[in-house]
Amino acid sequence: MAANWSPDSWRSKPIVQVPDYPDLAALADVEAKIASFPPLVFAGEADKLKRALGEVAQGKAFLLQGGDCAESFAEHGANHIRELFRVFLQMAVVLTYAGGVPVVKVGRIAGQFAKPRSSSTETRDGVELPSYRGDIINGGGFTEAERIPDPQRQLEAYRQSAATLNLLRAFSEGGYASLDNVLRWLLDFEHKSPFGQKYHEMGEQIHTALRFMESCGVTPETVPALGRTAFYTSHEALLLGYEQALVRRDEAGGSQAPYATSGHMLWIGDRTRQPDHAHIEFCRGVRNPIGIKVGPSLDADGLLRLIDILNPTDEPGRLTLICRFGADKVEKHLPGLIRAVERDGRIVLWSCDPMHGNTISATNGFKTRPFERILKEAESFFDIHRAEGTYAGGIHVEMTGSPVTECTGGAAANISEAQLKERYDTLCDPRLNADQSLELAFLIAERLKQEREEALRAPEPLVALG
Repeated sequence: MAANWSPDSWRSKPIVQVPDYPDLAALADVEAKIASFPPLVFAGEADKLKRALGEVAQGKAFLLQGGDCAESFAEHGANHIRELFRVFLQMAVVLTYAGGVPVVKVGRIAGQFAKPRSSSTETRDGVELPSYRGDIINGGGFTEAERIPDPQRQLEAYRQSAATLNLLRAFSEGGYASLDNVLRWLLDFEHKSPFGQKYHEMGEQIHTALRFMESCGVTPETVPALGRTAFYTSHEALLLGYEQALVRRDEAGGSQAPYATSGHMLWIGDRTRQPDHAHIEFCRGVRNPIGIKVGPSLDADGLLRLIDILNPTDEPGRLTLICRFGADKVEKHLPGLIRAVERDGRIVLWSCDPMHGNTISATNGFKTRPFERILKEAESFFDIHRAEGTYAGGIHVEMTGSPVTECTGGAAANISEAQLKERYDTLCDPRLNADQSLELAFLIAERLKQEREEALRAPEPLVALG
């Protein structure tokens, strides 16, 4: 266990982005109840993910991380979960087949209920109320009653996370994720999309390959990986009382090490990564894989300090740096951070979040993210790593399986600002729809393919003869 750490040691540290609960006794009662509940995930699963992320950090795989901006109690249904899972599977098979790399799949799901806010209050038509901080804390409706932080919401978040995990495990291991179903993963509206058609053509090629393998005796029965997939969950570790209540010891593994069992992977946001504050203190002690959002305000010395705190033993797969600069800032900030980490010889996984630095207000008042800016930041991320001789190991996106109109652009969707109002369903930030997500996957797969081919063409180093 980390030195001088306990599950509640964060409570002695400064903290930001916390709700102002009016009834602390009720809050303590809810946290005590959750502490008695079963874990949502298990230490062995978190360790398995950490090992997989260690493979990514070594350039042997690719991380696909994505899902809703903020999960909703109202939207919780089997169809919503299945549609997101289907798009995830589509993106992963494109990256694996066209990009030529194994893909580690991590959803922003089954726990992504809390959101940091730039302001503690929101004003509409002269009325000021507390900001909406996610369904685990308060309601999205603009009324005084909705915006009061309610600890009972944590119980609902736990129940919804448990139900979501149950369905995801069924999808992942019960045959739905079998490659035999590669064409069934297409959503109805995607059949009309050019990238949906491109995916369909690739799926037909996969089917042909599977039939050949089957004739050679290679089937899901003989190779179980063909019939199921590993799918992990992640969320921002923001509401620390809830996170503390779900810390459990690894009794099955015998280590007694503490794990956050609210999700397989936790990340620390751009607003809560102060090295001497509560969120870093909590995350340094749990043994899960940890992500850090890395933005323009973080310099090289600050990043190295965070790496020292969160991964002092340089454990592969422990730390993912989720870079979110903005298309116009990534070239200024990322190269220096890469060089500092390389000089220090640290083992990290570099992932690109091309969403959060590219949020703008449309002329009609909607918050949106232009798809061309998202693509530009992702392209720059790959270009910079190629120039620095390091590995661009992942992508982190806010996405949904629904045909929403929240991010403008896209070759297939081609959403205009005027169309944003048609299906603008997000509770917080705009998400890529299924067409845009699939388009992004094909573009990243092409980059991965190019880099693999260049590596194969590279001349062998000369060996001096003694």
